[in-house]
Amino acid sequence: MSRCHHPSAIISILTGIQTSGPTSSETTLTSGTTTGPPSPTPGTPFTPTPVTVSTTTTGTPTPTSTTPQTTSTSTTSMSTPTPSTITTSCLTTNSCFPCCSLNGTFYAPGEVVYNSTHGDTCYFVNCSLDCSWQFFNWSCPSTPSPTPSTPTPTPTLSTTSSTPTTTKLLGCPDFDPPRKVSGLWAAVSPLSRPSMPQALPSCYCTGWGDPHYTTFDGLYYSYQGNCTYVLVEEVNPTVDNFGVYIDNYHCDVTDRVSCPRTLIVRHESQEVQLRTVQMLPLKVQVQVNEQSVALPYKKFGLQVYESGFKYVVDIPELGALISYDGLSFSIRLPYRLFGNNTKGQCGTCTNTTSDDCVLPSGEVISNCEVAADQWVVDDPSKPHCPHSSFTSPRPATMTPVGSSTPTPEDCDSSLCELIKDSLFTECHALVPPQQYYDACVFDSCVVPNSGMECASLQTYAALCAHEGVCIDWRNHTQGACPVTCPSHREYRACGPAEEPTCGSSLQNDTGLVEGCFCPEGTISYAPGFDVCVEFCGCVGPDDVPRKFGERFEFDCKDCVCLEGGRGIVCQPRKCSQKPLPECKEDGTYLVTEVNPDDTCCTITSCKCNAGLCREKPPVCSLGFELKSEMVPGRCCPLYSCVPKNVCVVGNAEYQVSPGLGQWKVEVGEEGW
Repeated sequence: MSRCHHPSAIISILTGIQTSGPTSSETTLTSGTTTGPPSPTPGTPFTPTPVTVSTTTTGTPTPTSTTPQTTSTSTTSMSTPTPSTITTSCLTTNSCFPCCSLNGTFYAPGEVVYNSTHGDTCYFVNCSLDCSWQFFNWSCPSTPSPTPSTPTPTPTLSTTSSTPTTTKLLGCPDFDPPRKVSGLWAAVSPLSRPSMPQALPSCYCTGWGDPHYTTFDGLYYSYQGNCTYVLVEEVNPTVDNFGVYIDNYHCDVTDRVSCPRTLIVRHESQEVQLRTVQMLPLKVQVQVNEQSVALPYKKFGLQVYESGFKYVVDIPELGALISYDGLSFSIRLPYRLFGNNTKGQCGTCTNTTSDDCVLPSGEVISNCEVAADQWVVDDPSKPHCPHSSFTSPRPATMTPVGSSTPTPEDCDSSLCELIKDSLFTECHALVPPQQYYDACVFDSCVVPNSGMECASLQTYAALCAHEGVCIDWRNHTQGACPVTCPSHREYRACGPAEEPTCGSSLQNDTGLVEGCFCPEGTISYAPGFDVCVEFCGCVGPDDVPRKFGERFEFDCKDCVCLEGGRGIVCQPRKCSQKPLPECKEDGTYLVTEVNPDDTCCTITSCKCNAGLCREKPPVCSLGFELKSEMVPGRCCPLYSCVPKNVCVVGNAEYQVSPGLGQWKVEVGEEGW
């Protein structure tokens, strides 16, 4: 049995210092060999040596070593890294994550374990996607400061203007993606329904309001086109038919600003459309290949589900998460698959903003608004949108990208001040607020009293929640940004991205999202069932929760809620059977109808229809008339001839005049 160094021990060997952790720097593993670089002299710079500790799952007879190919670059004076490999065979498997173990703690793929400097050397250790330890060290670039120091971890997002620069950047250009001097970055937080481990970092693009964009590399700009555009496609396609598109429309009376209407996601043979059909309250229609579908939807490697207020398209094979809530969208793609290989309004995902304003031809220009115009796609419903170059007119209040958006005196931006207020203080260090504040002020000035400012607040709060900071901001808007939840649900500023259900296991940390959730003391019954239950039994098609063993009637069936199996088992309602009556009376016939005493059963009886009577009425003599009467218990009428108050002479009837009494004539006398 051989022994395998922990990353903490490797760091100690290379730096000559003991990092935090247990006294023992070794742990017992099976079937493994370990080789490592020589220990350097403390304080002396040495050739950077990326070290990969790969973990081989059981069943592989012979672990192998691999040597990553590295090349030097002309943009830095850093020496070419000379990689060496440590290969061990450990007991963990690639199917279990977190799967990398260190000092008794398990880390998820992509998670950073160590990121610091010692002397002139930079060190970085993380858990790789194949559940192996990856160790990197390189000569830190020299700085004007004579005393080396460890930077304070303060993650920031780029707010660079859209004007590209050609200044050479110091740092780690050979790193993937390249990193700046003293740059720090955080591991990707667990997302809703994590489909696969995310690479570090991810390509993240978002758009909100009317609309404002932040590219994959953090460049902020606003754009008011009202056509359908490419948000992201691959430069060199590695995935069959992948792309994300946005359908914008002019949403104000002056046609100066636009809003998102439909987010379109294409993957292989499927096209998903998330279409806003109603804003207040929000209603989004989900279609796949132009057919409406119910959620959650899962087919051909693609999933669509709800997470809080958002509708999420999840492609596990790609590690792609695309979300839409009617006011905003976000696209998160793993860098390992899409780094340096994206194009569209979301930019290039190269970790530099200088090439984000790119045209379909590949040419980089200085204005992202002009570049955004060129990403029009054919949309038969929008004949006014040409394929040729055009630029949408900008509102007069718009300022150049990258500069501060002024607040005109007649603009009420009190809502926007919340972003910079103490309400969001805890988040300011994690997500710089300036671009969301600028977008909010822009919306407040251009489309006042529209509630569009709420989109900036909502987007910023969502990013804060993604970083683990919950901000209950709507209560501070004085009713300007209301939300309405169904009567059986309650609003929460931060609820679980994947709401627990009766069928789910113990809830994992799935992140925080805003939305309508089941009240305390209840739980969502199951995905696709908008029912909150106090106990987990059965929920039938009537959406009424039932306890195990409970019997009930539904749809004229006798049902019972059983634990296990299909849950609810129903059988047709049993009705009493009576002999059919014989309808012998003239004019009667058999009829079956709902039993008024038991609407689930029917009764058969004899009914009367005078039109079916066979008896014909008699022909009455002169001076008589036909009389018809209905006798109780008889279907057909009873006919008779009764005298009329007339005189009959010959073949004629004469009316008797009032007051003359009766005129009697005897036939045969005197010629009569």
